[in-house]
Amino acid sequence: MSAKVWLVGAGPGDPELLTLKAVKALGQAEIVMIDDLVNPAVLEHCPGARVVPVGKRGGCRSTPQAFIHRLMLRYARQGKCVVRLKGGDPCIFGRGSEEADWLSEHGIEVELVNGITAGLAGATQCGIPLTLRGVARGVTLVTAHTQDDSTLNWPALAQSGTTLVVYMGVAKLADIRDGLLAGGMRADMPVAMIENASLPQQRDCRSSLAAMQHDALTFQLKSPAILVIGEVAAEPQALQLAISA
Repeated sequence: MSAKVWLVGAGPGDPELLTLKAVKALGQAEIVMIDDLVNPAVLEHCPGARVVPVGKRGGCRSTPQAFIHRLMLRYARQGKCVVRLKGGDPCIFGRGSEEADWLSEHGIEVELVNGITAGLAGATQCGIPLTLRGVARGVTLVTAHTQDDSTLNWPALAQSGTTLVVYMGVAKLADIRDGLLAGGMRADMPVAMIENASLPQQRDCRSSLAAMQHDALTFQLKSPAILVIGEVAAEPQALQLAISA
């Protein structure tokens, strides 16, 4: 693993959801550059590594991406085994492909290690299947926070017939609601708002598209949270009981 950067997904928070490949990479790491949303318990797998925090959080002071690039390159050129540890999956709203491309352009070998994404884990822990025969023919992952503040194609999303999983949407609930309603989605479409996916403190609020902003305020929904919008959000009970058993 020398002179190489591993871009590793730490999963949504529950350390037991790490993949075996992630554990192996961490066990051999000399430098671990860790995001804010990674559960510190994951670091038990790299006791001999130097841990470098490089967190990025919306609305908070964040480590500039250019600095993260340069730091990974510096350690790799020193012959260090570097793990860039990201919450969730590196390539689902995690800039994994950007970092991999940049490092490759500078002659550094890169390997991506997938992690379970929060949208999947959070929904499952609430008993919500993201796809369900006869109910949801697919799932669409979107982010409500874009780098250039561009607007999503709400009509296409509203008419897709898929379950929508929205990341980074807590601050934009009104925009999400208005966009989907204008795009033709039903006002009573079921919505699940899931906070702290897969962690012991996970909690969820069930609502509808029209009521979700009001209900989120009452629930005091906070980031990190994901939204599951679709018919499947109304069918949690049987699956939730099966998971608990």
